[in-house]
Amino acid sequence: MIFPLKNWRRRYILKRESIPDAVWQDVLARLYFLRGLGVEEITQLRQLAVLFLHDKKITGAQDFIITEEMRVMIAVQACLLILKLDLDYYDNWVEVILYPGQFILNHEYADENGIVHRINMVASGESWLAGPVILSWEDVRNVHNTRGYNVVIHEFAHKLDMLTGAANGFPVLHGSMNRHAWTAIFSQAYEDFCERVERGREKVVDPYAAESPAEFFAVLSEAFFVRPQQLKRYLPAVYQQLAAFYRQDPAMRWVTSTSMEGLASSETQA
Repeated sequence: MIFPLKNWRRRYILKRESIPDAVWQDVLARLYFLRGLGVEEITQLRQLAVLFLHDKKITGAQDFIITEEMRVMIAVQACLLILKLDLDYYDNWVEVILYPGQFILNHEYADENGIVHRINMVASGESWLAGPVILSWEDVRNVHNTRGYNVVIHEFAHKLDMLTGAANGFPVLHGSMNRHAWTAIFSQAYEDFCERVERGREKVVDPYAAESPAEFFAVLSEAFFVRPQQLKRYLPAVYQQLAAFYRQDPAMRWVTSTSMEGLASSETQA
């Protein structure tokens, strides 16, 4: 009875809650990387966003006032990752904390000698295991940056990665996927990438991806959705693994979208 009950609950929520049309259209216009999604996919994405906003609390830090547009901007991008998966991937945590801009993180860690170190660092986002996602609104709204950086996709990719119990660049794979292939492809790509970064030769992917396998997965997830054609040309084997995991092919969507735009333009001129 679990699945019928879950589906009944979701239908109940969707009948009573919605995203205002004006806000929805404005967010779609701002998120250029959604182009190519079909009508059914857009409808599904909207429903997922409504359910996400019902289940998750988005609160402002430092008395930051949260608007409906902010909530929808976060929800839509978070749900893009699970468009072909399920909202259950975001279970076991309830809050998104939104700062007006970048914030300070205080971390403690013990070195190999057992000495505890404390560090402060400026961040635009962070994900906690079984805890909140923390974001900077200044970075969330900066979707048209030249680097292809997307803090929402990045942090929610970490959330998916953490479903194994730790962020390590090895999320829970589908039964149809080959664990050995994922490990071999990502390990080799990460090793080659780190070498290019050390030599100052990396020009395509954000060098921050060299920080760890977990950051490599999160940064490449950003590229997968925001710069899919570029990633597919640059790291085709990695792209195919991400396509199998997310069950999406953004590069093909963009090709189809461009072709349709070209056809529409030709018909208009005729």
